[in-house]
Amino acid sequence: MKGWIPALLSLALALASLLPTAGARRSQDLHCGACRALVDELEWEIAQVDPRKTIQMGSFRINPDGSQSVVEVPYARSEAHLTELLERVCEKMKEYGEKADPATHRKSYVRVISHDGTKMDLSGVKFDGDVTSSLKFACESIAEEYEDELIEFLSHEAENVKDRLCSKRT
Repeated sequence: MKGWIPALLSLALALASLLPTAGARRSQDLHCGACRALVDELEWEIAQVDPRKTIQMGSFRINPDGSQSVVEVPYARSEAHLTELLERVCEKMKEYGEKADPATHRKSYVRVISHDGTKMDLSGVKFDGDVTSSLKFACESIAEEYEDELIEFLSHEAENVKDRLCSKRT
């Protein structure tokens, strides 16, 4: 009976050493998925704005020559609009579910409610309060920590924002 106790203890220690790795992988998948979902939602919201809509930027002070330094810029990618979007975009994480890759067991996050009401394939998607609250928390953390980078990338219509921000920065 004494011979199996050390074997059991070493097995328990080996399993315990694997748990942080599994937790780290889950955390990394969650962080990456939240970042990608955040960028998707921001890009979709930007695309919904009328391209003719503009906002005045600059100083409303009158220069000595009587002119003003006011410029009209497209509203969709203005700093004011992007800041407003960042304040509320993480609420959209309630519309996402978790999907595990059967081969690698890596988690990804997919929309479970489409923007336009079309039916979506939800096979293998886990949709519950734990998933959405974790995703929303990760989204809020990313939006707060990388607010300046998000506004910079999105205001200039940067290419591959998801890859540049989610893979390289965060």
